[in-house]
Amino acid sequence: MPCRSGCACPSIPSAAGSPRSSRPSSDVDFAAADGLLRHAVETGAFPGAVILVSRAGQVVHHAAFGSRRLDPRPDPMQPDTVFDLSSLTKPLATATAFMLLVQDRKVQLDDRVTRFFPNFGVHGKTYVTFRHLLAHCSGLAAWRPYFREIARRDREGRLNFLASQGAKEFVYEKIHREPAEYETGTQSLYSDLGFMLLGQLIELVTRGPLDRFCRERIFRPLGLRATGFVDLTELRARQLTPVTERIAATERCPWRLKVLCGEVHDDNAYAMGGVAGHAGLFASAPDIDALVCRLRACWRGEDSFVASGLVREFWTRRATVPGSTWALGWDTPTPEASSAGRHISGRAVGHLGFTGTSLWIDLERDAHVILLTNRVHPRRDNDAIKALRPAVHDAVLEALDA
Repeated sequence: MPCRSGCACPSIPSAAGSPRSSRPSSDVDFAAADGLLRHAVETGAFPGAVILVSRAGQVVHHAAFGSRRLDPRPDPMQPDTVFDLSSLTKPLATATAFMLLVQDRKVQLDDRVTRFFPNFGVHGKTYVTFRHLLAHCSGLAAWRPYFREIARRDREGRLNFLASQGAKEFVYEKIHREPAEYETGTQSLYSDLGFMLLGQLIELVTRGPLDRFCRERIFRPLGLRATGFVDLTELRARQLTPVTERIAATERCPWRLKVLCGEVHDDNAYAMGGVAGHAGLFASAPDIDALVCRLRACWRGEDSFVASGLVREFWTRRATVPGSTWALGWDTPTPEASSAGRHISGRAVGHLGFTGTSLWIDLERDAHVILLTNRVHPRRDNDAIKALRPAVHDAVLEALDA
């Protein structure tokens, strides 16, 4: 992670035994889950993976498999490898930050977006609230290739426009002018745009960058030393240096013309400078575990980091949109064919990330499963993880229930 996070660069062993565990094994036998992950590496589903299973606030399994990168040479995956979390940014950073702003009484869930951004209320978006954005039912489109226009302008003479504050403001203005694709609150459509806008709201209310607020109010207070955003403006100015030997590589990007490592994979987040509400967060499995354990303690009313009622509201699926599985910033299991497998309880929340990351919290079992892979390395078109992920969760939950 960035040196500014305060983490030291660990040594990487030269031998790549698999799996590699960071903690003594528990009494639970996770051989079936480990076997699935080992086979996935051997058959090319992804170069490497880290799994962490926690129950009742204690890590009961934590192991690494395969390689953190293959190109230009193989390097072994480690249990503390840092991953580009992609859309896990939404629940872990943006939704958590928004909860803190609600707790601070800076914003309310049912505030209209136009209270803060008057120009947003055009083209059918007048009644959009922050609750709608968090629940993916605002009417906004799922995605737009804003990065292409930004890259074109950069090529045509706007030097250093790409990955700049100006580019981020360009994206926000485009979102404000977007037409609604459906009537607010009537459908569910997973939207990156909604979380980009939430990132802008956090920056406006806190009068500073999203990454700074997250660092000062979430990551540092919770002791998360391997978690943060990589601000590409600071990277360009050499004000920070990612410790790349700790980071899992992602794609050999066809337009950035290099293997990405320590630089956000998401195209729009990159064009916005690496810090955005929908993507850009990097973290290790142990840090994710620490954050989730604190949120679970808040949910139980045993921790004051976030008020229990707030966490419960964000972690509860609402029936406002028929067929939607979304809570607020978090997903819940799909009744059929959930990525969390067949055994996950109805009282569960989680999220997936495009780079091959996932987190599922089973509140009924008081357990969670963190599965981090580099499935987009070196190419993004490998989707074997779709079938593997539920099988791994089934194996983990069967082991916990045995």
